[in-house]
Amino acid sequence: MDSVWQWETWEDLPYLTCSLLQQWQHGFFTRAFYPRSPEDLVRVLDPSAKVYRVKQVHGKDVLFPKQIKGDNNVADGIISDRDKQAVWVASADCTPVLIGDVNTLRVAAVHAGWRGTAKKIVPEAIAHFIKSGSSLNDLRIAMGPAISGKVYQVDEEVAVEIGKTIVGKKNTLKKMWDLPNSPLSKDLEPGKVRIDVRKVNQIQLEKLGITQENIAIAPMCTFALPEFFFSYRRTKNKKVQWSGIVSL
Repeated sequence: MDSVWQWETWEDLPYLTCSLLQQWQHGFFTRAFYPRSPEDLVRVLDPSAKVYRVKQVHGKDVLFPKQIKGDNNVADGIISDRDKQAVWVASADCTPVLIGDVNTLRVAAVHAGWRGTAKKIVPEAIAHFIKSGSSLNDLRIAMGPAISGKVYQVDEEVAVEIGKTIVGKKNTLKKMWDLPNSPLSKDLEPGKVRIDVRKVNQIQLEKLGITQENIAIAPMCTFALPEFFFSYRRTKNKKVQWSGIVSL
């Protein structure tokens, strides 16, 4: 496995951490923790932290904890505004993204499926960091287990919607194919392609000026590893794994 990523255990249950985020308590949790909620899982990270989560809708809204009241807040990202805040996202093929600022020590958790990626949800979260006083060079971004580009089949129209964010609106599909290390791969079915959504998010971040060494992508595919992860594409079951990080 990539040396940036480490398996940890809690009560003999496996979860994943990333060395880019080593100064924060964090985890990309596996299906072994199901059906535990973030209110339970926070005990693994920091039992004294306050839990924040939102109702995810594949959008681009990012909230601060002070904006979250009750259980019906609609968003796909949370960015901390003080210490001891545990921010969480759920996923089951979409990309869970955890972000930390090594200077301000703020953190964020973002849910980036193809729709959120097409709406540039991760750059939206980065914009919140910058407005709050962060520098791009201080940000560390870890993209957790998600469905891989090798198996994620989508309509060409979907690939175009996602691709517009990195190559523009004209000749989008051709330009995506022409990219070095293209996020696209061929599919045998007419009108379909396979797409690496995490790679598109990486390109979006690099276009903002974030360097490759400050971005980590987990080498795990939720679809291909049923022993570790739920995958909606694989089973059509609405079961999720949680990812969270605690601010300092």
